[in-house]
Amino acid sequence: MHIYFSGIGGTGIGPLALIAHQAGFTVSGSDKQDSQYIQYLRGKGVENIAIDQSYDHIAQVHSTHPIDWFVHTSALTMEQADPPELRFCREQHIKTSKRDEFLNFLLQEKNLQLVAVAGTHGKTTTTAMAIWLLQRLGVPISYSVGAKLSFGDMGHFDPASTYFVYEADEFDRNFLSFTPSMALITGIDWDHPDIYPTREDYHAAFREFLEQSQRAVLWQADADRLSLHEPTADQLVLDEADPGITGLITLPGLVNRQNAWLVAHGVRQLTGTPLPELLKHLNEFPGVSRRFEQVAPGLYTDYAHTPPKIRGALQIADELAPGRVVVVYEGLHNTRQHFIKKELEHLFDNVKQLYIVPSYLAREDQRLPLLTPADIRKLLGPSAQAHASAQELSPALADIIRRHIHAGDLVLCLTAGGGHSLDEWLRQEFAV
Repeated sequence: MHIYFSGIGGTGIGPLALIAHQAGFTVSGSDKQDSQYIQYLRGKGVENIAIDQSYDHIAQVHSTHPIDWFVHTSALTMEQADPPELRFCREQHIKTSKRDEFLNFLLQEKNLQLVAVAGTHGKTTTTAMAIWLLQRLGVPISYSVGAKLSFGDMGHFDPASTYFVYEADEFDRNFLSFTPSMALITGIDWDHPDIYPTREDYHAAFREFLEQSQRAVLWQADADRLSLHEPTADQLVLDEADPGITGLITLPGLVNRQNAWLVAHGVRQLTGTPLPELLKHLNEFPGVSRRFEQVAPGLYTDYAHTPPKIRGALQIADELAPGRVVVVYEGLHNTRQHFIKKELEHLFDNVKQLYIVPSYLAREDQRLPLLTPADIRKLLGPSAQAHASAQELSPALADIIRRHIHAGDLVLCLTAGGGHSLDEWLRQEFAV
């Protein structure tokens, strides 16, 4: 079967394309821009990728090797009224779907039980922790995660696996397409207002997700948010203040320790392994690409883009370098910057210095005015404005970052990642 993945350079589609390749499908794909993710996929054997999403290109691919299934990113139809690739597939009566339908097909075809990690923030790190822990226990697994791993690929298919560990995104209601054997909820805080107009809409989706899950592990605060006053016998509710989180887990950063605690309890339910053994392995977790990843000495990149996740990244940074945290901020989506305006006001009050660069644009609401770095600076309170400035990705900014590192500061870059992002620029400027 020939599967064509449109938007193959994305963190949702890319791992799935790699899994399909490993599972024996013929895989090709396209994207609107080249990126490190696409180079990564090519290096893993997914070579038939074009930076071309035209009608003529997909027609040429189909004429050479007929396409059986066209799998596309949600952004494809959001960014274009009538995408040419999709139009071609309709005319040729080729099956089309988003990634969830293909993944459900794969789960059924390979008889896999889904372990889904969902939540507003912390999904990628928590998914990676679950993968790491199950690997260390010797449990064969298949998985998809939205980041590069030092201990495995972004996506992996193991014919011997029973479980498929999946980073289940709530954007476009993707996670509601699944019926997990086990769900891990990392934390809930209203996001994606373009999909969920109200906080209650967002909470209702998570309640539906829990109802579809055979078993679940979540925090008490989230159970309260969702009004789960009487959790079922299959819903394990954890206490955020449990002394074991800081007493037994040695990972840096409270958010990482909480993620590890959540994973340990979920995997204990799956495998029956004693908690001390699980925590021993989790304390050796090596981290994830773009999740407080050190790019160079004193320089870190983090995908944090919602206020709770940003606060978590700042907490880790301050734990490592108290009073010496410098932030370079690239907002993920102009639409989100409008949504979090009020929370931006005091988010960076306590950092030593803040540099704001242009937001990473994708899936934007074109009705909203573009907030420039100078505009975002004006949204900050007086305390943050006093140490904030607007910048561009330029040699001047690179020199500023080097001076801070030389002075002993920790430079934390909050960045979207992907082609032409702050993250990609950092790796080019500070390659070691």
